[in-house]
Amino acid sequence: MSILYIEPFSGASGNMFLSVFCGLLDDYEQLLSLPKKLRLPDAKIEIKDVEKNGINCKYVEVIDLNEKDENHEAHHHGHTHSHEHKHGHSHNSGSKGHHRHLSDILKIIDDAEISQKAKKIAYEIFTMIGEAESKIHDIPLEKIHFHEISGVDSIIDIVGSAMLIDKLDVSGVFCTPICTGFGMVKTQHGMLPVPAPATYELLKGMPTYKGEEKGEKVTPTGAAILKYLKPKFQEASHPVSKIAYGPGKKDFKNPNVLRVALLESVNQNDKAEYIQLETSIDDMSPEYLGADFQQGLLAAGAIDFGISNQLMKKGRFAILLTVLLLKENLDGLATYIFDNTSTIGLRYYEVKRIELQREIKRTDTALGEVSLKKTLTPSQETKVKAEFEEIKALAKKLNKTPFQIINQLSTHFKK
Repeated sequence: MSILYIEPFSGASGNMFLSVFCGLLDDYEQLLSLPKKLRLPDAKIEIKDVEKNGINCKYVEVIDLNEKDENHEAHHHGHTHSHEHKHGHSHNSGSKGHHRHLSDILKIIDDAEISQKAKKIAYEIFTMIGEAESKIHDIPLEKIHFHEISGVDSIIDIVGSAMLIDKLDVSGVFCTPICTGFGMVKTQHGMLPVPAPATYELLKGMPTYKGEEKGEKVTPTGAAILKYLKPKFQEASHPVSKIAYGPGKKDFKNPNVLRVALLESVNQNDKAEYIQLETSIDDMSPEYLGADFQQGLLAAGAIDFGISNQLMKKGRFAILLTVLLLKENLDGLATYIFDNTSTIGLRYYEVKRIELQREIKRTDTALGEVSLKKTLTPSQETKVKAEFEEIKALAKKLNKTPFQIINQLSTHFKK
């Protein structure tokens, strides 16, 4: 599990996150095959060495081959900003696919050859941007045309970042205030203030400042990734184990980079504050607590949950809902439960949790690539398992049962 310390002193974009996550993992090569995994033949990825005010780092450039063919390299979408010529924050329809709906983008992700966890992360980031655009333009989410984030560059920025967040297995994030830039920016809708309205909506609740240089420093994609990570805006007391830099395309007086540090875990029991949240429900059908409700719990911040039968006073049967969560997610989860069940009261208390260190690796097998989770017990025994969502997806793809898949993969669990 990884703890991150993010410093967006020169703003943040999807591409900057993509580059910096690769740097933390020392793994740029896996991205080269991402266009193929997403079935986007009009995209290409190049890794370039760049220097920003003496800081040497690698820049992950996503090239839209449609636009390259149209000689739009210098001004891809008619929207110049302080990081890149792209990042899914353009407002002209230029190349093929720049008018996708959210459902079109989610279909691309759903068909991609990536882990189920990475798909879930990408879904959430795109949905956040869609909800912000929907609110700003007062158009239903399903009718929004994604001029801003439907190009292959933005899709790869977000899905690639989702893959790397999954691989980092992020358990906590600290962040400094975010530099937004200032001034006006030319868009399809005319001149707009910096930060652009959708970006500002996504940054709501996070501390920001304008900085000293004019221009757009934060894109909707960068803001959405930050929002997904749910950072704490406070200093971290953890030791730093690694530092990486994600560069923007332009050069400024100040270094145009996103800096992210990988922090060492402190005492396992002290690294996070956990809450156990409970409620007893005796006046609602259990069918309302099915798969959709459970997915919503996880999306709202639940780490784990249980649903069991309970006998209450006067012999009434009830359902006991128990949720484990981080203390910081209490308000959001309480609101979700109140909005989606008949309960009118919740109880909660702090709990301690002992966790084993874990490592998730993508492993090639005879059936395809699978994520295996490895943990090590205090007595140095290794436990290995594959995530059920990936087993289920593989079973569907190969027309087998999950039990058959897990049996065929069992040899890999011993490696």
